[in-house]
Amino acid sequence: MDLPLFHLYGDPPDPRAFNFVHAETIASRCSLHDWRIGVHRHANLLQILVIEGGSGEIQYETSSAIFSAPAIIVVPPTAAHGFRFQESTTGWVVTFTEDIARAFGDPLGETIAPLKRLTTGPVVSVGDAREIVRLSELCGYLSEERFLSREGFRLAMISYLALIAVEVRRLIVNRDLTTACHDDAVIDELFKLIETNFRSHRLLTFYAGKLAMSSDRLNKHVKRLRGVTAGQLIRQRVLTEAKRRLAFSDQPIGEIAYDLAYADPSHFVRCFRRDTGVTPRAFREKADRMI
Repeated sequence: MDLPLFHLYGDPPDPRAFNFVHAETIASRCSLHDWRIGVHRHANLLQILVIEGGSGEIQYETSSAIFSAPAIIVVPPTAAHGFRFQESTTGWVVTFTEDIARAFGDPLGETIAPLKRLTTGPVVSVGDAREIVRLSELCGYLSEERFLSREGFRLAMISYLALIAVEVRRLIVNRDLTTACHDDAVIDELFKLIETNFRSHRLLTFYAGKLAMSSDRLNKHVKRLRGVTAGQLIRQRVLTEAKRRLAFSDQPIGEIAYDLAYADPSHFVRCFRRDTGVTPRAFREKADRMI
């Protein structure tokens, strides 16, 4: 199968979406799909799920994880994800475009940066149930403003979203203290460059040149903040794309190799085995059993 691309789940993609904010209960959409959301992705939307009650399983890229309330789940733009919810799970799904950060006075997007660059998985367990209650209340107020569309509702929605993003950011940073170091303009721009160019540009010199830095300086900067080099980030993105295509499409392995700019299929097989411990064919067969 091919990996579906949606705006909101089930809706056609909207590449022109901007300044977009949406909130709905988990049940409002999931109950229509037997509490199962198939694996898909969004091109330009970031999602926060607030799990107030119940439990379920998330498939995130090519791995899966169990979650139970109270918890939050953060899904960055372009990430492959799907859900199986326990029936009658309660909570909220908040969806927004990245550019909305400018609307609440954060032109550099520092508030949402940790939400886009997760280091330890999308599920964040919440130790204090009162934090989930507060987040749920904020989500409810956001949804009410959208539904009623009263005077000043756009400003009110953005204000509630800012509070939600700050609360979630705090939970993420408390879980993974290294995330606090990731609010860095160089790294954020590097990720954007990688996302745009990884299929055709693998050499670190290309990215260093775009950032007006030497390759050595860029590697050291990224290593200090992320724990891996810039070159490793590039290879990780290529590997993620390879895994997606193997797991979610029927594209021949040879075509995947050439599309991702490997010298030939044999080179792709060697690199994939080096990074994962298995061949592309074995990975695809295992993914078919999981999905």
